Amino acid sequence: MPHKIVSRALVFLSTTLALAVALAAQSTPRESLLILSKHDHTLAIVDPVSLKVLAKIPIGDDPHEVIASSDGKTAWVSNYGGGGRGALHTLAVVDLINQKPLAPIDLGAMRGPHGLDFAGGKVWFTAEAAKAFGSVDPASGKVDLIIGTGQNRTHMIYVAQDLSRIFTTNITSATVSIFEKVTPRMSSGPTGSPPAPEWNQTIVNVGAGDEGFDITPEGRELWTANSQDGTISIINIADKRVVQTLAANVRGANRLKFTPDGKLVFVSTLGGPDVVVFDAGGRKEIKRIPVGHGAAGIQMQLDGSRAFVACTPDNYVVAIDLKSLSVAAHIDAGGNPDGLAWAVQH
Repeated sequence: MPHKIVSRALVFLSTTLALAVALAAQSTPRESLLILSKHDHTLAIVDPVSLKVLAKIPIGDDPHEVIASSDGKTAWVSNYGGGGRGALHTLAVVDLINQKPLAPIDLGAMRGPHGLDFAGGKVWFTAEAAKAFGSVDPASGKVDLIIGTGQNRTHMIYVAQDLSRIFTTNITSATVSIFEKVTPRMSSGPTGSPPAPEWNQTIVNVGAGDEGFDITPEGRELWTANSQDGTISIINIADKRVVQTLAANVRGANRLKFTPDGKLVFVSTLGGPDVVVFDAGGRKEIKRIPVGHGAAGIQMQLDGSRAFVACTPDNYVVAIDLKSLSVAAHIDAGGNPDGLAWAVQH
């Protein structure tokens, strides 16, 4: 009899715990902040209003960057593993609505995936070890395009929404690649179908260790932070050349982001305690915001009210008020946070 009572008690306790977990689970809001934890190997879904973590989903080894689909229902995470021989070769996939992992995407020989973007209904990724980038068709989960850069450590990527241009930073080569889509001269393909587009690459030399970069909101300039020499290179996109190099003192720079209005530029650095803020028009530093012992990923709130910065060594993400340029809150989303993204359901 005591054995039966204990068994029933365990069943009751298990059922109660399962019910408690189910009740505690909160649905994903229409707009959510996504935060990677490199230590915990999880993706946190955060309510941007309350700044509470609503769910954590497992995403595999060494996650570095995250991007969401245009409808806000799916996220992809790059499983990096460095850019060398032992680099990983998968993208983790997350169902943001049901808050669960899906089958990962195997990139095959495209090893060392890092930078991510979503454009033209495709997931775009860099592959450091392959000196290339490519795209994945979300419907099939297959790589459908590979383009080589010929540059060392092709790291971050930005794809124009009309697919007219693609930009990458190439850390060890100290270059930026600008790819422009052109129409081949032949009138049609071999079967009478329209010819496939071709891409012309222009390589622009920048500062040593260029990594984090962003495009101005109107699309005229590319700014890249150069971690090894602490400078910022400004590229005129139409002319495809560096027009100015700022002595920005941002050694160890990791990411660079414009505010939505394009007036301010934020640079995070793993080599110092501050996030550095620049006046984009005046091209000069205006403030250093203390955040901890180093910082990585940056994401701007879509309404332009806050910036979120992953303070990797300190195991938290800070929310910075863009009016006062001061830290307004801290978010605990897991150890060693890094990549950040927005997911907006449509």
